[in-house]
Amino acid sequence: MFVLTIDQIGSRSSTDRIPELLTLLRPVPTVLPWERSVGDEAQGVLAGAPDVVQAVLLCLRAGGWYVGIGVGEVDTPLPASPREGRGSAFVHARTAVDRAKKTGERAPLAVEGPDGAAEAEGVLALLGRHVLARSEAEWRILDLLEPGVRGTQTAVARTLGITPQAVSKAAARAAWHEEQAVRPAAARLLAWVDRDAGTP
Repeated sequence: MFVLTIDQIGSRSSTDRIPELLTLLRPVPTVLPWERSVGDEAQGVLAGAPDVVQAVLLCLRAGGWYVGIGVGEVDTPLPASPREGRGSAFVHARTAVDRAKKTGERAPLAVEGPDGAAEAEGVLALLGRHVLARSEAEWRILDLLEPGVRGTQTAVARTLGITPQAVSKAAARAAWHEEQAVRPAAARLLAWVDRDAGTP
C-alpha cells in the first residue's frame, strides 16, 4: 500500500491550511481516509498507484506542501484512522516527507520504499516541475481540456473566447500532452515498487 504524509510549508508563519488540503484531496480514493495526523500534517492510506499520482499533483498545484510517499506494508487489521496505522509504509512515508523538505529547487516530494522508489520519485519530480511552472492563465485552459477527446481544443477555445492556436500553444508550453502520457508511467513505477514491497 501507499501512505502519503503531507506537511505544510512554512506553517509557523502562515495560517493553518490542513482543512483546505483535506477538501482538496477528498475526491482521491483511499483505504484509510485523509485526516490531520499531527499539527500541520495530514496523512492518508491509498491502494491505487494512479490515485497516488493524482494526490501528489494536486498538492503540487496547490503549492505550499511537502509530500512524502511511503511504499510498503500496512499492518492488518486496518485501524479506523491513519494515526493508528503501523507498518513499513508509514515508516517510509515519515522518512520521505523529511527528505522532501531538503529537495531545494526541485518539486518538494520524495518516495521511499523497496527498489524502484528512486525511479518513481524521479518521474514524479519531472511531472512536478511542469505543474509548478504553470500560470493561472494556462490552468484556465488545461482544466477544460479532456485527454484523448478529438476537437476538445476547439471547444475550449470557443468556451474561453480565444483561438484554437492559443489553446494549442498553451498546452504545448505547459507540457500537458506529455503529462497525460507520463502519468500512467509514474503510476506503473509506483505499482512495481508496491508489488516488490509484498515480496518476501
